[in-house]
Amino acid sequence: MVATSLKAPQPHPQTQTDADALTVLAPLPESGRSVGGGEIVRIAFDSLLANKVRSLLTMLGVIIGVAAVVALLSLGNGASAAITGQIEAIGTNVLTIQAGRQQGGPGSGGGSARTLTYADAKAIAALNLPIIGPAPQYGSSASLVAPAADSSATVTGVTPAYQEVNNLTLSAGSFFGDEQVSGASPVIVLGATLATDLFGSGQAVGQNLRVDSQALRVIGVLNAEGGGGFGSVDDQAFVPITVAQQRLFGARTPDGNDYLVSSIGMSVIDSADINSVQARVEALLRERHELLADGSEDDFSVLNQASFLTTLTTITSLFTLFLGAVAAISLLVGGIGIMNIMLVSVTERTREIGLRKAVGARGQDIMLQFVVEALALSLAGGVVGLALGAVIPLAVTLLGVLDAPVTLSSALIAVGFSLAVGLFFGIYPARRAARLDPIEALRHE
Repeated sequence: MVATSLKAPQPHPQTQTDADALTVLAPLPESGRSVGGGEIVRIAFDSLLANKVRSLLTMLGVIIGVAAVVALLSLGNGASAAITGQIEAIGTNVLTIQAGRQQGGPGSGGGSARTLTYADAKAIAALNLPIIGPAPQYGSSASLVAPAADSSATVTGVTPAYQEVNNLTLSAGSFFGDEQVSGASPVIVLGATLATDLFGSGQAVGQNLRVDSQALRVIGVLNAEGGGGFGSVDDQAFVPITVAQQRLFGARTPDGNDYLVSSIGMSVIDSADINSVQARVEALLRERHELLADGSEDDFSVLNQASFLTTLTTITSLFTLFLGAVAAISLLVGGIGIMNIMLVSVTERTREIGLRKAVGARGQDIMLQFVVEALALSLAGGVVGLALGAVIPLAVTLLGVLDAPVTLSSALIAVGFSLAVGLFFGIYPARRAARLDPIEALRHE
């Protein structure tokens, strides 16, 4: 009997190719669906909250930049509005003729030549132009002595038209009239602050005081007008121009036939006529003073308030933009800080990026995450900076130094610029993270 040995069946040996096919997964298709936007935002914020101190320090540059932009724009706009308001309070349709040729442009003051006379003002009035006035002026600094106090102030001789040209109102008493001017009546009207300095809280109207050596009776007190860039009427006193010329300051012309005036003001009824009125007045004065018609020999100067306001508005607007541009530099510095921190973050999280890409995250998902992180830092910094920047103008406004409200436009500009800076400086680190090779990233130590 032949013995036969039974052997268990042996499995067929596998080739190396089959083994590789069993152990290596097929790569995910590049066209696969990306991670949802909500998930990317959550991951980005988790990363920022995991490094709170570093995130706060990164935002610090943006916070300072936005606060500076908001504060400086608000203060610049407030200062511009205050200056413009003071000019408009005087009137943009006001013409002022000053004795002496203007040197250095508007606001620099006329020359010292004594060239305007009371007869010039009367000649302008005889033209019957569409104006309020003219209102000639002549004055100087003087010492005012009341029974209980004394003060030094500018005492200006004017006519009744001065009140209407300059929109002055009275809190007590009345302004003087034409009869008191023609008769050189010894009366005086005080500015609000000057009245308080001389008479305290008591009634000033009806009281007597001395201006240098002349006794005058107070017949009116002006309402407070507030400070102005060209001097405040609150600190001045006004007398009939004949009193100033004849009794106080000796304004007779060298030939003794007339009296000098320092300036002549007028308000043009229709501001559209201001240039034609100015040209007519200049022609009259050149004729009276026997000057060349081209104006090259003018011994007077005319200040056109509307032209001055336009020039001043341009200057203040440029100044405000300059302040904003200077503040924006700190925002750029803050953006560079965001870029530096994001680059450091990419280096620190290289293995994480490699792992995410290995399990299916696409380059655009990685890039979007880092962009979201940069925008979150800049937006948070912008909001905090906006709050801090609003504190300074608010404090200035509450203290009464300046009315400087934070406008919606300045807030939107500051926060929008901070977002733009964050996006601009966040794209490069995000692109660098998105381009990392997953194999090399996983090997990174």
